[in-house]
Amino acid sequence: MNAPVYRFAVLTDPHITTPETYRHYAHRLHRLEYSIPVLEAALDRLSQQPLDFLLIPGDLTQHGEPENHTWLSKRLGQLPFPSYVIPGNHDIPPDPGAIPATEFPAYYRQHGYRDTEELYYAQEILPGLGLIGLNSNQFTPQGELIGAIDPRQWAWLEHLLNARPWQNILVMVHHNVCEHLPNQSQSILGQRYLLDNRQALQQLLKKHGIHGVFTGHLHVQDIAEEEGFFDVTTGSLVSYPHAYRLLTWQAGQLRITTERITTLPEAPNLLADARRWMEERSPQFIVHLLTHPPLSLSLAQAQALAPRLGHFWPDIAWGDAEFTLPDLPSPVREFFEACSDRPPGDNEAVLPLPLRELCRKSA
Repeated sequence: MNAPVYRFAVLTDPHITTPETYRHYAHRLHRLEYSIPVLEAALDRLSQQPLDFLLIPGDLTQHGEPENHTWLSKRLGQLPFPSYVIPGNHDIPPDPGAIPATEFPAYYRQHGYRDTEELYYAQEILPGLGLIGLNSNQFTPQGELIGAIDPRQWAWLEHLLNARPWQNILVMVHHNVCEHLPNQSQSILGQRYLLDNRQALQQLLKKHGIHGVFTGHLHVQDIAEEEGFFDVTTGSLVSYPHAYRLLTWQAGQLRITTERITTLPEAPNLLADARRWMEERSPQFIVHLLTHPPLSLSLAQAQALAPRLGHFWPDIAWGDAEFTLPDLPSPVREFFEACSDRPPGDNEAVLPLPLRELCRKSA
């Protein structure tokens, strides 16, 4: 019997913003005004591909507005292949203008939530191939976001995996399950993108032969590994570099390629403008990074260095970053140079084992 071939795409964090829901955010890095044109361009391209399905791991909308959920669910229903979504923190925030979290499944009945009222699901999407969509968005009574798989969902997941319903399983979750930057879990800024119980989730999935997940949230192109477990995260479609992934899984190999939306009729220099936009808004983020552990520089020191590091986050967002910064003082130089990427690559990669046993890349 021939090995099955699965061809699919991943795009994430499109932050759909219809004109009537647009809000101005002074320091945002993503281009909300282009959220719909960029998504349309990506979907038009994908519709020309022989795809089996599309995965979107969260932040479907800018702030959970019903108009944006309605627009997106309708647009996804027009694709020539199935699409599957999960919520991100922007989709179900405890905000008066957002839909209640309990209503999220009703918007996406054709995109994973066909027979559940929960924010997580599992279903067979092709013969022998199951998809598990997890909800990692938990909010405190004060509205603070916690990235975690809650106890009820955890019990459901354990029961599902013990039943071994499918030979092959894909898993997507919004928050990251591996560190995508060195010592990310020790950084106040980096922690918020990680699943709190990520190591326990890694162990549970590995126990059942699943060695990888697809994530979003961080808005960068990166493939990270921790002790044989992979996290393939994809950058936000609405921010630089407007990327999405094409994947083919066949005969023990997962091939990953990256495409980008570089131009739009209304933004002929979209990619270059998006990079400049991110560089101009990066200093505030860099100052926060420099003044927090492990560097803990003074505000004056951080403000002096930040203009020289405007390229840092755009390079990380692009993927496959290489940093050689001899003009920076120690230990700042070592900190940023340690963020250089390691094989097999973030944008173009061939992972030589089935997804349940993905190959390794040092984190």
